[in-house]
Amino acid sequence: MKSEQYSVLAVFKARPGKEEELKRALQEMVEPTLAEEGCINYDLHQSVDNKAQFMFYENWSNQAAHSQHNVAAHIEAWRKKKDQLLEENCVVTAWKMININDK
Repeated sequence: MKSEQYSVLAVFKARPGKEEELKRALQEMVEPTLAEEGCINYDLHQSVDNKAQFMFYENWSNQAAHSQHNVAAHIEAWRKKKDQLLEENCVVTAWKMININDK
């Protein structure tokens, strides 16, 4: 049976001098996101080589759960402040889990 799990990588780059502010804003999204139905994990990372870069590694039970996440109140609040914090648009890519046992 194929897995419906839906994975997302979202990469962010802070404006110069906004690294800590961006870090706090991204951290604020973790707890409410983990409480969302269908959220398996929502892990925030900071680059070892470039302290201005951050990444969310997200796993959702399915694509529909992630779609609901995109309209959550805390994500809408993020959208209102992101332009002040980001040097460039975040890069979001979606991934489908495939395992050797999936046919």
